[in-house]
Amino acid sequence: MPGMSGALGLPDVPANARGLSAERDGYRLDPKDTDLPAGRAVGYPFTVTGPDGAPVTDFAVHQTKKLHFYAIRSDLTGFQHLHPAMAADGTWTADLAALTPGDWRLYTSFVPDTGPRKGSELVLSRTVTVPGAAAALPLPAPVGSTTVDGYTVTLRSEPMAGAHRLTATVTRDGGPVTDLQPYLDSYAHLSAFHEGDQALAHLHPTDTVDGDHGGPTLTFQALLGEAGNWRLFLQFQTAGQLHTAELTLNVT
Repeated sequence: MPGMSGALGLPDVPANARGLSAERDGYRLDPKDTDLPAGRAVGYPFTVTGPDGAPVTDFAVHQTKKLHFYAIRSDLTGFQHLHPAMAADGTWTADLAALTPGDWRLYTSFVPDTGPRKGSELVLSRTVTVPGAAAALPLPAPVGSTTVDGYTVTLRSEPMAGAHRLTATVTRDGGPVTDLQPYLDSYAHLSAFHEGDQALAHLHPTDTVDGDHGGPTLTFQALLGEAGNWRLFLQFQTAGQLHTAELTLNVT
């Protein structure tokens, strides 16, 4: 990082396996509302319809939650990672923070606990347009480190066969941070969005969780199936506070 070169043997991952489709293997993301307002918090109700045409209500716990919800604007700004609640009829409601005008992609990640895809993760998404004058922001250039809430996150990437080993090191005031707390049953959560098509990759570090003693180094195995820029959002927790570090990674 910031750039990588050489033939990496990047896999050809179909669109419906990269979170870019509203339907996959008979499962479909069905929103209750198609319009979202700008400038204020709003609930986004939706269901996941199964192959039998009925709302799915039986979900396995995956990374401590039954469903993960992501929102990102087309310029890869405004990242939100939420964990909605589900009503008895299968309706989920994601409580979104205020959205700026523009085109947004909304993702759901879940594991059915019954049916033909039982035990397999699925990622579905739809796009919505938030009304108003939209000004696209340029993607920040790839850099090796960033600072958030006083913590510095340094990211290194090592290409592997069809994948990458990402190593994040967390420091504060020049010293190593060793008090990371478990977040979603690991010491960090990494969401990556591809510039252009907004393909999603999300993963946790391979490090073993042992109480509030995570860090300073976290290792991820990342399947990034497309060349180009990826916007990375690394979430980690200390003293009960969640921090989100943002970096751009270039894959060639």
